[in-house]
Amino acid sequence: MNIESLTAEQVMSRILVAVKPDESPLMAWELMRRAGVHHLPVVEGQHVVGLLSREHLAASWSGGPQEQSNRQVGELLVGERRPRVRPDDPLTQVAAVMTDAGCDAVPVVSGQGLVGMITARDVVSAVAGRSR
Repeated sequence: MNIESLTAEQVMSRILVAVKPDESPLMAWELMRRAGVHHLPVVEGQHVVGLLSREHLAASWSGGPQEQSNRQVGELLVGERRPRVRPDDPLTQVAAVMTDAGCDAVPVVSGQGLVGMITARDVVSAVAGRSR
């Protein structure tokens, strides 16, 4: 398949683990660890509040488990850029959004809310001809 004709929907991950904004960073870390993922969409109902990365979570970590269980992941997203793409966006546009935002993952949203996620690894795999 020609790279120029690929869309977000064709390369996105569909099986997603997500967290609510009122969950603790401790819970988010455990979800990431168990699922083996580096990015966790933060959702409230159908609305994508943001995307939490493992690096961002680690950088914001202070104190022990008790302190982390009293915080909320929604607090970590205040002031963060929230890029997102649509399922029919061309992969080249997805890559441009990621580059412009300086991020390595973006949620894919439609009228139904979160439908997938694309990471830099997904983009590289698609360019290498190994998309799903």
